[in-house]
Amino acid sequence: MIFSTLEHILTHISFSVVSIVITIHFLTLFLLVDEVVGLYDSSEKGMIVTFFCITGLLVTRWIYSGHFPLSDLYESLIFLSWGFSLIHMVSYFKFKKRKNNLSAITAPSAIFTQGFATSGLLTKMRQSAILAPALQSQWLMMHVSMMVLGYAALLCGSLLSVALLVITFRKAIKIIGENNNFSFSFGKIQYMNERSNVLLNTYFLSSKNYYRYQLTQQLDRWSYRIISLGFIFLTIGILSGAVWANEAWGSYWNWDPKETWAFITWTVFAIYFHTRTNTNLEGVNSALVASMGFLIIWICYFGVNLLGIGLHSYGSFTLN
Repeated sequence: MIFSTLEHILTHISFSVVSIVITIHFLTLFLLVDEVVGLYDSSEKGMIVTFFCITGLLVTRWIYSGHFPLSDLYESLIFLSWGFSLIHMVSYFKFKKRKNNLSAITAPSAIFTQGFATSGLLTKMRQSAILAPALQSQWLMMHVSMMVLGYAALLCGSLLSVALLVITFRKAIKIIGENNNFSFSFGKIQYMNERSNVLLNTYFLSSKNYYRYQLTQQLDRWSYRIISLGFIFLTIGILSGAVWANEAWGSYWNWDPKETWAFITWTVFAIYFHTRTNTNLEGVNSALVASMGFLIIWICYFGVNLLGIGLHSYGSFTLN
């Protein structure tokens, strides 16, 4: 009873704090008052509080359930939210002396996943239960934690790529629209990329547009680093899962829906790294691949669970 109450309190505190952080980011985005009232420092402190609250929530659930809290969809969503907070903490301490707006990505991601996990749809899953026989293994912590951390990093990196595309296409449309009657089509993506490179030396002379150029470069750099980290986690998760599958089901690979989509996810981001090796394809083109990967991750992580079939059906989504 005490642990359940503590978990309930920590859940509400973390959710409330991250909501305040998002509100602060909206204020700094639309009102530009962060330099006046120091709201940026408040949002950073809020994400730190959120991280420790979610950490306490997971530890509390681990203690009273007797197993690592990654046995169902509810616990994995909370762990995913913790992963978003962890990514922010790492970037915060790494770039402590410089302004870091990564919480504009991590905070909404954390509140979305935690909000869904604590919604009425997953009430039954919030009650801790005995582990399914297939999950009673030492590989549970290794495999599932690596996969969820990989999802968290890849989602953050993909969202940064989406932000890069929004800024780039908005800029390209504005530039070309000023010179011609511009009609956008996906077949002109390569043309836009080349046209943007030609116009860099002229259009970015003003301070405002030079700042925008620096922002796109920073987004591209952050996206690449975070996706690289997520790809490593995903690879370790898939390999450890294969070993676990061999112990549990007698085969390293069974083409289960979850396994298949995990492989598709891995392939998409492998293509992303391939595009990065080609200087003619990096930037907008690699960001397009990462944006596609954003949708693939959600299909792999959540969409497959809606079906409730396959060897991973114990993590399926069930309505109350």
